[in-house]
Amino acid sequence: MSRRDDLSPDDRRIWARVAGSVTPAKPKKAARVIPGAAIVDPPAAPHPKTAPKGRGAPPSYTPPVAHERPRGLPEALEPRRQRRLSRERDPIEARIDLHGFGRFQAQDALTAFLIGAQARGCRSVLVITGQGRRGGTGVIRASVHEWLQGAALRGVVSGFASAARHHGGDGALYVTIRRG
Repeated sequence: MSRRDDLSPDDRRIWARVAGSVTPAKPKKAARVIPGAAIVDPPAAPHPKTAPKGRGAPPSYTPPVAHERPRGLPEALEPRRQRRLSRERDPIEARIDLHGFGRFQAQDALTAFLIGAQARGCRSVLVITGQGRRGGTGVIRASVHEWLQGAALRGVVSGFASAARHHGGDGALYVTIRRG
């Protein structure tokens, strides 16, 4: 019997979610091998502190570094966009209410909903998480920000912000969706 047979359906689902969030390392390019050639290590670059200074020293080259945020992470909505959504000048094209779901069921439902909304061409949706029991922060409400920034939705969600009071206030979010 293999170890996979020992896992319960919940354990398999959790493992699939964890395995899906990991990106494999890029394979390194294989070194070019020429038959009969001697293997020579490339010369090491001189250490910047020990490099000779003066006219005879070649200028050192440092490649430019891109100072960007990680690609695809959702941003906070612009205040103007959030105001247009709250006043319904920009339409809210779909809604999902996560009341009554467990944590994992809510995550699965939210992921499927947002991917489907992107496929339908929706630009903004409302996600209702609820306030939580007895005024505290609920499990879904506490986790939804992490889910929206996760690897599974990185290509779908462009931004999100708390909803206006008449749309659910702190218990709801406006989510803007990237074009598919």
